[in-house]
Amino acid sequence: MAILQAVVNIAEILHQKDITDVVVCPGSRSAPLTLAVARHPRLRVRVMADERSAGFVAVGMAQQSKRPVAIICTSGSAVYNLAPAVSEAYFQQVPLLLLTADRPHEWLYQQDGQTIEQVGIFGNQVKRGYDLPADYSHPDARWFIERTLNEAITLSRLSPAGPVHINVPLREPFYPTTGESFTYEKVRTIDVLTAQPVLAPETWHQLLDAWDRNERILIAVGQMPYDPALLAILKKFSDELGVPVVGESTGNIPANDVFITKADTFLSGLSESAGQGFRPDLLITLGNSFLTRNLKTFFRQYPARQHWHLQPTTDRITDSFQSLTTLIPAEPRPFLEKLFADLDYQRFLQGDDEDETGGFLTHWQRADRQAAKLVQQTVSDTTYPLTDWSAVQLVLEQLPTGSVLHLANSMPVRYASLCGIDERKHVSVWGNRGVSGIDGCLSTAVGAALMTDQLVTLLIGDVAFFYDRNALWSAPIPPNLRIVLLNNDSGHIFRIIDGPSRQPELETYFETPHGYTARRTAEDAGVAYQSCDTLDSLRSLLPVFFQPGQTAALLELTTDKHANQQQFSHYKEHVNAQFTKQL
Repeated sequence: MAILQAVVNIAEILHQKDITDVVVCPGSRSAPLTLAVARHPRLRVRVMADERSAGFVAVGMAQQSKRPVAIICTSGSAVYNLAPAVSEAYFQQVPLLLLTADRPHEWLYQQDGQTIEQVGIFGNQVKRGYDLPADYSHPDARWFIERTLNEAITLSRLSPAGPVHINVPLREPFYPTTGESFTYEKVRTIDVLTAQPVLAPETWHQLLDAWDRNERILIAVGQMPYDPALLAILKKFSDELGVPVVGESTGNIPANDVFITKADTFLSGLSESAGQGFRPDLLITLGNSFLTRNLKTFFRQYPARQHWHLQPTTDRITDSFQSLTTLIPAEPRPFLEKLFADLDYQRFLQGDDEDETGGFLTHWQRADRQAAKLVQQTVSDTTYPLTDWSAVQLVLEQLPTGSVLHLANSMPVRYASLCGIDERKHVSVWGNRGVSGIDGCLSTAVGAALMTDQLVTLLIGDVAFFYDRNALWSAPIPPNLRIVLLNNDSGHIFRIIDGPSRQPELETYFETPHGYTARRTAEDAGVAYQSCDTLDSLRSLLPVFFQPGQTAALLELTTDKHANQQQFSHYKEHVNAQFTKQL
């Protein structure tokens, strides 16, 4: 066989290890890997011409499937183009398997094309890197490849999940001869059993005692996937134990009458006495990063006496608020379910069934409702034309129930967090909040739409959209994708941030005026296109826009960056003048 059997068998190992999806970037050196997966009857293969976009498409696919997605690319600078997505996957804990073709290492520095140092190219942004042999004559080579693939795929899944790199040096010939068929041999798979850590009884009782010693307890939820069961147990803590639950849209904490979702508004510029009034004795955190600056600043400025953080592993200490006292190695939902059950039983034994939803919870909820009222007044002010913020509010209100929402970085994710998403929508919220760059936001949403039948809506700004429009290059675009493009002809976040907004170089060196629209991009990609520039037209277009159709759809909203800036400035003035003083 012209192509070595050990390389062909990699595709079978992927299948046996329950990887179903592969993203391929065309190239010659990677041809043996490409043909191996393309001809495998049980693998779904997506072709993406741009490696940077391909990496983020794989991130979106893995987010939805919760399984590793494999990526194949050729050698040289093509590998480097995966780096932004690899970094995002690493810090967002998304499982990827990177299979990069390479020349045999003896050809390094010999003036041969597409040859760079690929071993360890992703540094510490992958969980581990592997390098396969270029020669397979010895029987140990096949054993080594099978063992490596088993280990790498398992490692990508183990908590915290993340990307794993396998570098594959390949010699010619790359292509089978005419009439030569592929045979996928029986491969050996190795199952690695996992076990959840169990806290010792005495440790558990220490936690219960610590709970009893603290009067003001608060739970803060960082970035998390949508989990109705988690939301249900968090509601019980709030309703029955009087615990404020604070979260954001990126943590899939919805707006309702229970959860605290407007903390970024009412925690801004607090006086010392007001800050102490919101300060918890015991803070329990779970999930990944928090979005809003005011929330993070508050918990650093007013640290709790005790701070528990829930995470499944203890390989790194996450101390975002600089107050951590106890790292608890546990999956958040099962831990909280057991904690609530034990606390509830303890209350029953003590005959303490009185309502504990006292002053601390009421204080947080009252402030949250005041903040929600202020936000609503801001976005409903009819003196402004269509703005990015009012557009986001209307889109969130009309999102289809049970759909998926992707929030691009910069201002769209912040506007969405300020608005909040109604709990009754049952919307699953995602975004690239591992590294939080604008690169790849469109590609990640495309990847998500490939993996679900639900409608996937992306809220994205113009700079992020045009930066990543190669996501729409490789057809077909999934028909369940809806793109809402906020085009203010600028990176207007820099008008919102105090520092750059005061500089005379703002427009030239910070913003990126371009004069583009997305019409031709949508036409080239076969995506249905509409545009509007008023709130009334947006309101009339959205119901049809969200209907299922035969093609993806893009709705471009033209707004004025100066109006956006003025609206946000007035919001901050109202917070400082009206809201903070009331506290």
